[in-house]
Amino acid sequence: MASFMEDLWSSIFTPGPTPTLLIATNVTFAALQLIFFALLLATYSLHFVALSVLSGGLWWSINWFAAEVRIAQQAQEAEKEKQESEGDAKTRKSPAVGESADSETETEAIVAKKTDDKSAAVATGSATSGLLATARDPKKRPSTGGEGSGYGSTDSEWEKVDDTQS
Repeated sequence: MASFMEDLWSSIFTPGPTPTLLIATNVTFAALQLIFFALLLATYSLHFVALSVLSGGLWWSINWFAAEVRIAQQAQEAEKEKQESEGDAKTRKSPAVGESADSETETEAIVAKKTDDKSAAVATGSATSGLLATARDPKKRPSTGGEGSGYGSTDSEWEKVDDTQS
């Protein structure tokens, strides 16, 4: 029993459904179903039938999900083994369109291309307006103008309050 509890504790921190965790889940749901049945016999309340149906549906869905995760993990392991065996036999081919040689994903290359396009547009100007775009410091907020544009004192604010009350 002590080793089961240790296995259960370690399976909580292990990704995916472990056999120990599934056993604990199934035992817990079976005990819950027995309690609902005993309460149904003691009270003749249909609420326990409804709760038992809901609990049974949850029990089934947890086991179904665990089986699907197990199937997906096996498929990933098989694919990984297949790629490793093909990787040993073949050399790395040239990068695909939109993928750089040092990038592992296509998204990195696309983002890099977009930033290059934006910097080129800033350097050459906007084709539709004919005006050159101004480079802004991204850390500096644009000024909103008016009286609240960085004035540190609150005296002018108090004067506004006094003017509106009279």
